[in-house]
Amino acid sequence: MAIVKDNLLLQAVEGTLGNQFTIYRRNGQIIIAKKRGPSKNKPTKKQLEARYKMHVAAAYAKVIIQDPDIKAYYKSLAGPGQNAYNMAVKDAYRAPEIQNIRLEDMDVVVTAKDEFRVADVQVRVIDDAGVILERGSAMLGRNGVDWHYKAAVLPPGGRVIVVAVDLPGNERVEELLIT
Repeated sequence: MAIVKDNLLLQAVEGTLGNQFTIYRRNGQIIIAKKRGPSKNKPTKKQLEARYKMHVAAAYAKVIIQDPDIKAYYKSLAGPGQNAYNMAVKDAYRAPEIQNIRLEDMDVVVTAKDEFRVADVQVRVIDDAGVILERGSAMLGRNGVDWHYKAAVLPPGGRVIVVAVDLPGNERVEELLIT
């Protein structure tokens, strides 16, 4: 790949030359690269999974940027050479991360973050027999990272299951054993 500077001949040229080079613009720069052809290797399972995730993310982005408010949100996060569609695809590609679950008396405190934003955190309290005792949404704390859920009961030997959901609907599930 080569970046072209101050060449009047290539200022108005874009596309493929002689089935060998591709000339394109990115962030205001002219780039010349070797023309890529299709791969002769069969895609791996991981590659197929990544392609599927990208397909789903692109479909999400195409639909979601029709909403002017959400489009403006994603546009506000875009950097140079990026747009709202790029940001929506990036958001849909990755699930939120649950960094920590801790119990403070009867409070379940969940530290969850996403590159864009965590939309919701659901908490389920399950006893040692597997029966769901309670469930509900956690409330976002003042720091913008910790989510708080006030539990009525936290039975010893039970579990707390936390589901963090981002704007595109990606979920991350973690659990904590109650001791």
